[in-house]
Amino acid sequence: MNRHPRATLLLLALLVLAAALLSLLWGQMDTPAQHVLRTLAEDLDLLPVDGSVPQEQRAVIEYIRLPRTLTGLLVGGGLAVSGAVLQGIFMNPLADPSVVGVSSGASVGAILAIASGLAATHILALPLFALLGALLAVGMAVLLSRRHGRIAMLPLLLAGIVVGIFLSAVTAAILTIMEEHKLQQYLFWTIGGLDYRTFDHVWLGALPITFGTVCLLLLSRQLNVLSLGDLQARAVGIAVGRLRLLLLSLAALTTATCVCISGNIGFVGLVVPHMMRFLTGPDHRRLLPASLLGGAAFLILCDTAGRVLLPGHEIRVGIMTAFIGAPYFLWLLRRALRRGLL
Repeated sequence: MNRHPRATLLLLALLVLAAALLSLLWGQMDTPAQHVLRTLAEDLDLLPVDGSVPQEQRAVIEYIRLPRTLTGLLVGGGLAVSGAVLQGIFMNPLADPSVVGVSSGASVGAILAIASGLAATHILALPLFALLGALLAVGMAVLLSRRHGRIAMLPLLLAGIVVGIFLSAVTAAILTIMEEHKLQQYLFWTIGGLDYRTFDHVWLGALPITFGTVCLLLLSRQLNVLSLGDLQARAVGIAVGRLRLLLLSLAALTTATCVCISGNIGFVGLVVPHMMRFLTGPDHRRLLPASLLGGAAFLILCDTAGRVLLPGHEIRVGIMTAFIGAPYFLWLLRRALRRGLL
């Protein structure tokens, strides 16, 4: 276990800053560091505007890369914290935000927005529909798993799988009658990416993701007790059912908002908490802040790498996280099987 948690968090915070700076610097058009720093300082009114930064570079920094980077920080941190919390709730190291039907619900919402034509009329129609669909899917899974006012983990897991399968069938049914250009728009969304993000997406996601993440961080001590088992949690006076529902609701809200503004970006909520667990240990008071910082840095670095690996082309961040996350997931699965955790 790490005996210097503060130093670890400080290093992770520095990594986030470095990743954000690289995201602003690198891309199809590289921008000098002094121009990036000058633009940010002028936007914050720390320096007067003197015209030293070329207008083309200023436009790239302010209207393309800055909202893209901010969206990546929000989504990466939110998905990683939600994944760590769900792993604690289910007491399963292979749990991630998709187990409660968030992704399937968001897909139904997104495809309805596209098929109805609303996605073409307003930039926020698609993410809002995706958010509503994700929250509806989680609500269905919770209602199906409740018994005598309590939520059992195995029924919730099974309900999430069933809801996901049903909503996937709904999505497939709608796809069969959609026009071809709308099919391409839906496929583009499902891959998951940070390109074409604007400050509208940042403002849409900032409040719910920040609210959900902060609340989850504040509940880290209670999550530690809950992870020991229901009997131990009740022994110290914790209302297990209410706490589990609260944690699940906050994680679902955070994940759903992340999915709605970035599309389905997989493996962040699975891979990053495990990486951070090697650094901080299982204590959620350390794990959740580390996951927040690690997830933000991980997603931004994946997005930046996708922009520079193939000159003239861009690999979407959802593909980059899958390239990294899938082999890591297989290693985790093999490790869990060897230890008898599955």
